[in-house]
Amino acid sequence: MNELITYQQCPACNSAAISKVFSCKDHTVSNEFFEIWQCSSCTLRFTQNVPSEQAIGPYYQSPEYVSHSDTRKGFINRLYHTVRNHTLKSKRALLTGLVGSSSATLLDAGAGTGAFVNAMQQHGWSVAGIEPDESARKTANENYGIDLQTPEKLTLLHTESFDVITLWHVLEHVHDLHNYLDSLNRLLKQDGTLVIAVPNYCSYDAKVYDNCWAAYDVPRHLYHFSPKSMETLLGNHGFVVTQKKPMWFDSFYVSMLSEKYLAKNGSLIRAFWNGLVSNVKAIADTNKCSSIIYIAKKSHQ
Repeated sequence: MNELITYQQCPACNSAAISKVFSCKDHTVSNEFFEIWQCSSCTLRFTQNVPSEQAIGPYYQSPEYVSHSDTRKGFINRLYHTVRNHTLKSKRALLTGLVGSSSATLLDAGAGTGAFVNAMQQHGWSVAGIEPDESARKTANENYGIDLQTPEKLTLLHTESFDVITLWHVLEHVHDLHNYLDSLNRLLKQDGTLVIAVPNYCSYDAKVYDNCWAAYDVPRHLYHFSPKSMETLLGNHGFVVTQKKPMWFDSFYVSMLSEKYLAKNGSLIRAFWNGLVSNVKAIADTNKCSSIIYIAKKSHQ
């Protein structure tokens, strides 16, 4: 695990104007501390001295890592599954509204254990799913009979073959950020839609919990996006952000995890309150939401 990446420049915009913000603890697997740095140019935050793509695998090996294990262990993970049933419906409604059809071609990048791919297939969509984690792919096959592909298969997919490409809390995990986004641009139809959901460190709950904010999730989260950094990054890869949508449940889920990290007996009441306040502040300004869905189109230059 000693293969570390040390950035001399911002991994998003290549600016050299980077500096340390604070250190965060990996509460999920290793209990190690990792530094969070920020770019003063595009405002991206990123995890410094992060394990390389070849070395990071062990940091995902936790039975509590719900997106890979599908675990229902513990109150927070059970709540995650309850809420997921609702969010799957809302995601489908969002995509149906964006394409103006109840069926289209979809690539779900970072498909996890396949729940979203399965839900969309069941409603008539033609879906391909990409997932790097072997155990998550196995769970998807066992639960839904879905064969998710490895990221290497992206290069084999036909140019401009998808109406919609989705990344639900995925981009923050991708080591080869720029080539990945270029691949997505190639695969998306000219009038297609890119949908990216990521945590937002400019939210109220992020400010409240500071370096205990669960959505930093070091070292698995390599990047920590602000609205400005996301728009800059996508712009550099031939996309323009056309809409931003809030993810209302994330503030509660992240606040509950953050309370757990802050103190062994963290307060669920305080977590609910902080999540609620975060959402209230985001009603008037989506840029302050705990997690944001960025909807982007190809920029026709």
